[in-house]
Amino acid sequence: MSEIFDVVVIGGGVIGCSIARYLSRFKGNFMLLEKHNDVGEETSNANSAIVHSGYDPLPGTNKAKFNVLGNKMMPQVCDELDVPFKKIGSLTIAFSNEDMETLKSLLERAKINGVKAELLSKEELIKIEPNVNKNAFGALLCPDAGIISPFNLTVSFMENAMDNGFKLSLNTCVNGIKKEDGLYVINTDNGVFKTKALINASGVYSDVITSYLEKPSFKINPTKGEYIILDHYSSNLVKHTLFTCPTKVGKGVLVTPTTSYNYLIGPSATLTERDDCSTDSETYAFLREKGKQLVENIPFNETIRGFAGVRANPSTDDFIIEESKNNPLFFLACGIMSPGLASSPAIGEYISNLVEDKLKLEKNKQFNPTIRKHLRISNMGMDKYNDLIKKEPGYGRFICRCEKVSEGEVVDAIHRNCGAHTIKGVKKRVRAGFGKCQGTFCQPEVMKILSKELSVPLSKVCYSDLGTEICVEPSKGDK
Repeated sequence: MSEIFDVVVIGGGVIGCSIARYLSRFKGNFMLLEKHNDVGEETSNANSAIVHSGYDPLPGTNKAKFNVLGNKMMPQVCDELDVPFKKIGSLTIAFSNEDMETLKSLLERAKINGVKAELLSKEELIKIEPNVNKNAFGALLCPDAGIISPFNLTVSFMENAMDNGFKLSLNTCVNGIKKEDGLYVINTDNGVFKTKALINASGVYSDVITSYLEKPSFKINPTKGEYIILDHYSSNLVKHTLFTCPTKVGKGVLVTPTTSYNYLIGPSATLTERDDCSTDSETYAFLREKGKQLVENIPFNETIRGFAGVRANPSTDDFIIEESKNNPLFFLACGIMSPGLASSPAIGEYISNLVEDKLKLEKNKQFNPTIRKHLRISNMGMDKYNDLIKKEPGYGRFICRCEKVSEGEVVDAIHRNCGAHTIKGVKKRVRAGFGKCQGTFCQPEVMKILSKELSVPLSKVCYSDLGTEICVEPSKGDK
């Protein structure tokens, strides 16, 4: 007889991994299924990296509820999980009298949602953001908005869950679900999984997964957002996240610093296919133009790359977070569009509490909410760093000069729970390959470390998903 789980989570994005982390507060046999070769490979890998304050969602919606709760939870969560996070505040900027009226409406909405906000005049705006376009009329300041590393948040949620006993099955694509003898039977390309309770957190495929059991009450309209990344050339371009006034299709194009001291311009918003992460020059031209409307002198010559992500925008225009009315113990965490990243800890806690109540789970008295701290040498003083490399020489050998990443940091990222086992996995966790050269010099070194630490030949080291090997022929030294 195959193993029976108490709970199976489908989807290893930030929502699924948050649910896993909060479920691990309880005793049980838990499993997360992820179709990719790592967690956080889709929307959680390609987004604005913003912890929204919650001023924008319509009062009374799930988006408003979980955004505000998640924003309040995030500082403690990031402290426990050692995730880079900065509360820098956001500025939504008006460029017309009509925009100023919109800001007044958003201020009232912020008050209803319980979010700190204030209107700034043009002079007040320019005083705190001197590089903003001088055509601005004013702005709405929300001081509780922040920036975060979405890769580290997703991975750390899952690492903490696994530290507390949760199981993870990668490369496991769900292709059918049925109910049999009171259990959910999940067919995948990596075997069959049986469970008492099932959680659908599958992002852009959440309506497809739901359709295996019932007719979905929603439809996912996949929406592609393209972005431009600037190098960390200066700390003076902007201090806050700058938004244009929101529209029906989204929050518009933003200009923001990141926790890694880069700058991000984007996103666009185009209906697309679920897996379409392509980019094009026309959209980048659009982003450059929109970016200049916020900040006139953006140095686009400092661009190091562009990327695209697909958002799971639901037909309901609101998060679907509930237990199915037709299938008991089938829980939906679907249609998690923006502000999903900010909402993730609140959604994870809420869904896990629903499951705990229905299954009458016992508390896990051994639950530890923290992960082992990362040794980030870029944040160390010289005395502490010199002491470290005497004990651990690997931290004295630089692999990525652009991002100042050592061999010791790469090795540590590989051997943690939910550890890196691909080139992209290393990149997401410690930023090797994120710099100006985009991996030109460090990627071969990362491959060698992966080969050695995982005991696989260089020809078997993947960039990301299975089948993405870099070396298609044996290379020198590959024995």
